[in-house]
Amino acid sequence: MVAQLVEQLTLNQWVESSSLSQVTKSLLFKGGFVVYSLLNLIMDNSRVYKMSFASVYPHYINKAERKGRTKAEVDEIIFWLTGYNAQSLQKIIHDKTGFETFFAQAPQLNPNVSKITGVICGYRVEEIEDKLMQKVRYLDKLIDELAKGRPMEKILRK
Repeated sequence: MVAQLVEQLTLNQWVESSSLSQVTKSLLFKGGFVVYSLLNLIMDNSRVYKMSFASVYPHYINKAERKGRTKAEVDEIIFWLTGYNAQSLQKIIHDKTGFETFFAQAPQLNPNVSKITGVICGYRVEEIEDKLMQKVRYLDKLIDELAKGRPMEKILRK
């Protein structure tokens, strides 16, 4: 069960290295059902915000490549969502910029982000109240769609 839970997460390496034991200890089994609030168990938002984008970026690429997609497609998603270009993305990675700064300094969040809907980590992205966490989850959702084989035109809400 925990392995399936971890596979659902785009930030799976972070979960495996930082919080897997917490998840394992925190799962409650009642009547055959697992009761949990995934975001509350796995992520303290401030930890996510301070995590460097550079530490997660290779995992986005690995997730995509395991499913036959490319680094170029991952980059295209990031560029579409944030307005960064190849040069500015490389600077973000080189500087080990945290997610909070990554989104705060994004040239322009794509105006079509409101079209990104659906469930990621058990939460509907369009209902996440914390705007920064919502942006992080938008990116997770888009990378998940890529890994699931969705065409780029649909991922980029064209």
